Amino acid sequence: MPRQPRAVPALGDRPFRGSTAVADGLLTANELRGPAWRRIHRDVHVAAGVPVTQLVRARAAQLVLPGAVVSGRSAAWLWGVDVDGPDGAAGTSHVEVTVPPGAHRLVPGIRVRRRVLDPGWVWCVPTSRDVPTLWAEHAALELAADTSRGHVEAVVVLDQFCESAPVTLARLRAAGAGWTGRGRVQLTRALAAADGLAGSPPETRLRLGLHAADLPQPHAQFRLVTPTGRRVKTLDFAWPHLRFAVEYDGWTHVATSTRVEAGFHLPKDRRVLNEAQALGWRIHYVTAPDGHDMAGLVTGIGAALHSRAAELGVPLS
Repeated sequence: MPRQPRAVPALGDRPFRGSTAVADGLLTANELRGPAWRRIHRDVHVAAGVPVTQLVRARAAQLVLPGAVVSGRSAAWLWGVDVDGPDGAAGTSHVEVTVPPGAHRLVPGIRVRRRVLDPGWVWCVPTSRDVPTLWAEHAALELAADTSRGHVEAVVVLDQFCESAPVTLARLRAAGAGWTGRGRVQLTRALAAADGLAGSPPETRLRLGLHAADLPQPHAQFRLVTPTGRRVKTLDFAWPHLRFAVEYDGWTHVATSTRVEAGFHLPKDRRVLNEAQALGWRIHYVTAPDGHDMAGLVTGIGAALHSRAAELGVPLS
């Protein structure tokens, strides 16, 4: 029967230098090569049961490149923003960092950018104070300025940071005013187009699609209230003069599970829909697959707006 690996509480769940652990007598060289430990980089290991997240990769990078600053999508992840969804930082096998010019070491699993960073751009996320990271607003600006992303996705990034990270659109615009790096034109346009109100990337994409169409512009995150002032719902997009709104239904609205812990929102949302209809509102629902044909989606919403205006006998705008 194989021996159970020996627990080493002193090593915890953080990456460590294998040579240091052996020199300190915490492990033997044979134990380090055993199934209880996972190798991340040369001479850098972590307990095998620890999920190798971006935070673990960032801590491992500090052992290989001391003083490296987490940047790019990895910085976004540490600030709570998984840019590009499942294909973003959470799903990658590398960490992105910035080091000073002249540091030429290449390490598999670490994507390095070489440049001089203003010290005021660097801080630590409260949950990982041992890892130097780009400030949230500068991480957002860096990603939005990436011209491979394009205008719409640059706006998505800025809205995501406003939704999930400790930044505001005003702070992003203030920091972006002095941006002199690559992608300045794209960043300037994205900062002007962002509204910092979207609850999800598809909402930003839909808002931009609506803005590009020849339609009256909606109010984003509109508070629907009763005549007594009680809030019924915050609507994703609303045309109050038409009492018409568009709501985006994400996965939590359409999941098949009704368990509370699964975050199933459909029953509550449908109760709210009934109340909104009682107030004379019409709700047009959009689901994730609809976004694959943005032109068709916007055309459909435009037709519904025209129909609603004709029904009420009021101008479209």
